[in-house]
Amino acid sequence: MPSSPWASPLQGFENADPLPTGLNPDGKSLINPPATTKSSTYEQFPPPIDSSNNGFDFHIYYMPTNKDDADYAKALHERIRREFPELRIYRFWDRAVGPHPTAMFEVNTFTPHQTGAFFSFLTVYRGPCSVLIHPNTDDEYKDHTELMTWMGKPWPLNDSLLKH
Repeated sequence: MPSSPWASPLQGFENADPLPTGLNPDGKSLINPPATTKSSTYEQFPPPIDSSNNGFDFHIYYMPTNKDDADYAKALHERIRREFPELRIYRFWDRAVGPHPTAMFEVNTFTPHQTGAFFSFLTVYRGPCSVLIHPNTDDEYKDHTELMTWMGKPWPLNDSLLKH
């Protein structure tokens, strides 16, 4: 059997004690042993995410030809600027730019806490918008095509612009 191109997610835990198999009183969730320390991922992005500029990009897409969608996206852009001034918030584009196939605006997060808070906010407030979320590593193509995730309907990217 060929080996996986992915590093094992259990690296560093090879000699750990087996996990318990019992269930919590809810009868569904597993009993986990108490942690001696919190995961470092609460405070810093895991490699290969390079947070020297910013850790994650959120590209918030909308249909510029649909007035209701465009109006909602403009209002969302303003709300984000007012509620999250510590994030890097780019201008509001009314057309496709770069590899992005439709109008959008971009927001950057710098810490895991900001990323989680902003993700939670968009879960509730993204409305008709779709959101491409990707980390920033040293591979822009992989960031946008393999390491990304979507909220809402995924859009096809012009990924040829990301290949070097």
